[in-house]
Amino acid sequence: MRNGNASGTADTPGTALVTGAAGGIGSAVVRTLGEQGFAVAAVDRAGAAPEELAEKARADGLHVRAFAADVTSEQEVEALLDTVERELGPVRSLVNAAGVLRAGRACALTAEDWAATFAVNATGVFLVSTAVVRRMLDEGRGGAVVTVASNAAGTARTDMAAYAASKAAATMFTKCLGLEVARQGIRCNVVAPGSTETPMLASLWHDGTGRTRTLEGMPEEYKVGIPLGRIAQPVDVADAVAFLLSDRARHITLHALTVDGGATLGVPA
Repeated sequence: MRNGNASGTADTPGTALVTGAAGGIGSAVVRTLGEQGFAVAAVDRAGAAPEELAEKARADGLHVRAFAADVTSEQEVEALLDTVERELGPVRSLVNAAGVLRAGRACALTAEDWAATFAVNATGVFLVSTAVVRRMLDEGRGGAVVTVASNAAGTARTDMAAYAASKAAATMFTKCLGLEVARQGIRCNVVAPGSTETPMLASLWHDGTGRTRTLEGMPEEYKVGIPLGRIAQPVDVADAVAFLLSDRARHITLHALTVDGGATLGVPA
């Protein structure tokens, strides 16, 4: 089976950097890429660095190292890249999985809610992606970037204005970046999950009906249910990320792959 990305080989896919590695989807991505032979830099903010995840992965024979960095800080991102590439080698694959959610009606959101959401979900994607891609360009190596966005980037949702807008920004930034660096052999794609079994989803459930309403829909919120009748597991998203990083997706770029069980009825993210 082929592995890795256009700049790696079937046997040595190289180094992958995953932000938001302590989160539900991020941790699944770290594990999946480790199982595929990547050396994985599992990155999260200080105090949430996924040390336990990395230790368990190493106990299972996977090459995973935990690193702490704030993706909203240009200085920390550059220092992170210096350390990762010195210790694990050139980053050939990047997964932007860091994300935050400030739920609430648009008119009730504060300026701080808006700024904090965009700082991680959009500016963080910008800072990490450009830092990694500049190094790819400087060294003439190809590579692949996948941004984990959301199906809310293309479908309006109540109580999610800041989140949806930030994910839309991250989606279009990733596509524009991909357009600019395609000739240099760097592919940039998006995975757009829907409802996924993570703490972030659970934070939206305020009573015992949350799971049922997610599956069956909420007409009063103009939200359909999930046609496949199941909530995604983080590994479902991780598998989509791994595919887009792999050579099996070598002719795919500027694409958003929606992983939501049909919840947005095929409308692109």
